[in-house]
Amino acid sequence: MNATWQSLLATQGARFADDISVRFHDDARDDVRRAAQGTVVVPLVHLGAIRATGEDTIAFLHNLFSNDVKKLGANQAQFTSFNSPKGRMLASILLWREGGDCLLALSADIHAAMQKKLSMYVLRSKVRLMDDSGDSVLIGLAGPQAGAALEAAGLGIPGAPLATASGMATVVRLDDARFVVSAPLSEAAGLWATFTAAGAAPAGTAAWQWLDIKAGQPLVSAPVQEEFVAQMLNYDLIGGVSFTKGCYPGQEIVARTHYLGKLKKRMYRVHADVPALAAGADLYAPDFGDQSAGKVVSAAPAPDGGFDALVVLQTASADAGEARVGSPDGAPLRFLVLPYAIA
Repeated sequence: MNATWQSLLATQGARFADDISVRFHDDARDDVRRAAQGTVVVPLVHLGAIRATGEDTIAFLHNLFSNDVKKLGANQAQFTSFNSPKGRMLASILLWREGGDCLLALSADIHAAMQKKLSMYVLRSKVRLMDDSGDSVLIGLAGPQAGAALEAAGLGIPGAPLATASGMATVVRLDDARFVVSAPLSEAAGLWATFTAAGAAPAGTAAWQWLDIKAGQPLVSAPVQEEFVAQMLNYDLIGGVSFTKGCYPGQEIVARTHYLGKLKKRMYRVHADVPALAAGADLYAPDFGDQSAGKVVSAAPAPDGGFDALVVLQTASADAGEARVGSPDGAPLRFLVLPYAIA
């Protein structure tokens, strides 16, 4: 995390357990309640940004990622993934254009390693990959007054999900009332003050993670790297995979799963009445006995107690409606609705 940004947030009441999470209350659940009840502004310190620049940027990223980067318009964003040769997701990425550059937002705990790994593919391509955290910050806005907060700051409101608006900062629209703002570090203090003055309540990392879970948008972090093929994380359902583009690492496995295979695992949204829950925890179901039937992808405190999570689970177990977390006799999962249909 940028030290200047961290110091600024500390003056606003932010508390840091580590470099990739922040809260504004003693209990992170109170941050989540703010997100559930109104409009929030969240420092997205759990995400890291990589800037790709140079005349070969689009072709370079297109040849590495699961989505069709060549079709990414000047005012568009897309979900995409970087996969291992075996088709397992190394990173889930929100990608958008800023002028001639591309910005890649991914989990902060894998940010440095993924920048290094992607750089190994540069070779003679005219592209540079840079850590953008020294020059810019990512801020999340969510809730019914999020648009008004953007207008108060003089920022554009993208007209549709996964559209962008450029200006003093870039605004990426995720859905009806959720936005990611990529801003120069020099503008961060002013934007934060404007957003809060416009009625957005400061909230911590858990609030944004809970909103991601509610939206069915997974984040691949270190505990679940190389665990899932893109379709297991519903990336085909949220527009994160192109099945018509050319080759990229893992493409053969992803395509084979789509055209020839019957998908045995999918991602579901669930609730568990447990005191703690984290990415990587194993799930169990009667039809698999002592063998793990799936894993937690991401989890956050639920507003009224327990934890909400995105989990990858055997479809047969999900259809049976019975699964538990941690052990075969662990806390049962309650299945929640996703905003899109699972095929």
